[in-house]
Amino acid sequence: MKNRQKTAYNVPKTAINCQFMVKKSRFIVDISPTSDLNAAKNFIADIKNKYPDAGHHCWAHVAGEPGGSHVLGFSDDGEPNGTAGKPMLNVLLGSDLGDITAVITRYFGGIKLGTGGLVRAYGGSLNQAMQQLDIANKIPLVNIIGSSDYTHQQVIEQVLQAYEIVDIDKQFGDKVVWCVKMDARQAKDAIHIITERTSANAQFEVEE
Repeated sequence: MKNRQKTAYNVPKTAINCQFMVKKSRFIVDISPTSDLNAAKNFIADIKNKYPDAGHHCWAHVAGEPGGSHVLGFSDDGEPNGTAGKPMLNVLLGSDLGDITAVITRYFGGIKLGTGGLVRAYGGSLNQAMQQLDIANKIPLVNIIGSSDYTHQQVIEQVLQAYEIVDIDKQFGDKVVWCVKMDARQAKDAIHIITERTSANAQFEVEE
């Protein structure tokens, strides 16, 4: 939603790969940080290319902030319906992580696992792999944009020093035009203080 309050959330720090044997079938688990749907699709394609001779490449993703249904996806990739992708997605949802895609590649070992066995194998393999994952906290970022007179430049810079600023771009013309990338959770307060300190002569807003 356009006006939804952005919050920090946990994400995978790096990609991992591990393997598990279940009744002679080999389950290869690959997990990677993926910040959007395109990144998730590219990661899934890379794993399929890495193991082209495997019987199944089942996957699930939360490709963005947790809680957004539009970033969810899963596939059984030929396994019986509901035995692979959905159990994997349930593990990801239970972790409360965002920006994450998991692909489990299966090499059949000759022993059929049955639907219950497949659910346990896919969900259990991913759950074990998740225990090895390093976690990082992702700070949501936005740009605040605005303009000011040159006389207010130093005041604005002093205000911004109190916040988590990633980047400041200034263009100089008749006025100073600002683009400030910062912690989204602090943007509203920063704009309020800038407006107050410049007696509303500097106009700033969150870039949509």
